Amino acid sequence: MDTEEQHDEPERDRSSASEEEAGGRSRFARPALYAGLVLGALLLTNAFVMQPFLIPSSSMDPTLRVGDRVLVNKLAYRFGDGPQRGDVIVFDGTDSFSTDADPDANAVTTALRKAGAATGLVPPAETDYVKRVIGVGGDLVRCCDRRGRIEVNGRPVSEDYLHPGDAPSTVPFETRVPEGRLWVMGDHRDKSSDSRDHLGDPGGGTVPVDRVIGRADWIGWPLGRIGSLPAGADGDDD
Repeated sequence: MDTEEQHDEPERDRSSASEEEAGGRSRFARPALYAGLVLGALLLTNAFVMQPFLIPSSSMDPTLRVGDRVLVNKLAYRFGDGPQRGDVIVFDGTDSFSTDADPDANAVTTALRKAGAATGLVPPAETDYVKRVIGVGGDLVRCCDRRGRIEVNGRPVSEDYLHPGDAPSTVPFETRVPEGRLWVMGDHRDKSSDSRDHLGDPGGGTVPVDRVIGRADWIGWPLGRIGSLPAGADGDDD
């Protein structure tokens, strides 16, 4: 009897230990699964619906300030009309505003940067820009009229969003926006590198519509600036 009892006891111990280990793994596995599901949902939302975007410069001040997190609506132009005059958009400036690739970039750092940018925690890629649409395909955009205002198709544009003290433009220009492209400018004209600075580049300073990531509709951070972005003026009746 003593021999049987000695053999039975270790069997019960091993069974009990296995159950405890399984229970421990289960306790850790369930939160990890939930975290994975939440992360997956966040990545899908960022990819197809809404993406935070950290404002890295003052080119859109006072509408957007350095450090603001805007929420970019990726569905804004998916079903229906494309970008409209006055919209604040985020776009990929590759081959229009930017032609230089990062020679030190690698797959790991690129993936980490994209993940950080997708949450609005780190600055976006250097090829991503936020500007306001001034002219769309077919528009004749020029500066300036006798009162110093930008004209679109012969109509002066009311730009209440301009940074105080800035002129609509200190650079004279006149351009016909090709179909499928956009003429964009920053609200802080004295601090913005925009379509005016790329007149001699491919596309004449305009941005392809298919490079638009989405429309900046809301400021999500900081708390004191949460709210929707007002639409820009289309034009004035002179």
